[in-house]
Amino acid sequence: MNRGTLWRFVPVLILLALALLFFWALNRPGRDEVPSGRTGESIPAFELPTLNGDGVRTEAIFDNHWTLLNVWGSWCPTCYVEHPYLMKLADRGVRIVGLNYKDEKPKAQAYLEDGGDPYGVTLVDKDGDYGLDLGVYGAPETWVINPEGVVKLRHAGELNREVWQRKIAPVWKGDSPYE
Repeated sequence: MNRGTLWRFVPVLILLALALLFFWALNRPGRDEVPSGRTGESIPAFELPTLNGDGVRTEAIFDNHWTLLNVWGSWCPTCYVEHPYLMKLADRGVRIVGLNYKDEKPKAQAYLEDGGDPYGVTLVDKDGDYGLDLGVYGAPETWVINPEGVVKLRHAGELNREVWQRKIAPVWKGDSPYE
């Protein structure tokens, strides 16, 4: 082969190398893990309105209960996917607090009216300021908070049974939805 023939294969080799890199990136272990600088720390204090119009403070939410804090929005397609699972968890006694993130109140209310309301209380973070304090990347995200208000785990993405069993159940000390 002459030098010109070898150069014809360079683009193919580069494309093959990029394809292998993308395949590895999509299938590497722990790719869905988003670290939280808050793990082991108290949840940031807040005084936020609720979807029904009342105001609520941190102490009233996380006192003496294991709680899931679920960040959601009516604009979030994955939130619709995980919503039925949240309903099952709530039906089985898991305490869930919603954080409606960067949403419009009428759309958020319609979302819960249509799909059911798994939340004991829904906090409203219209501008995303509390989400910024918490370190939210987007929705959905679920945070496991212990009775003292300490973050035990953060999961970014859809919460489903597999995620519950693999990630949350090992740290969850509250009522278990799967006895």
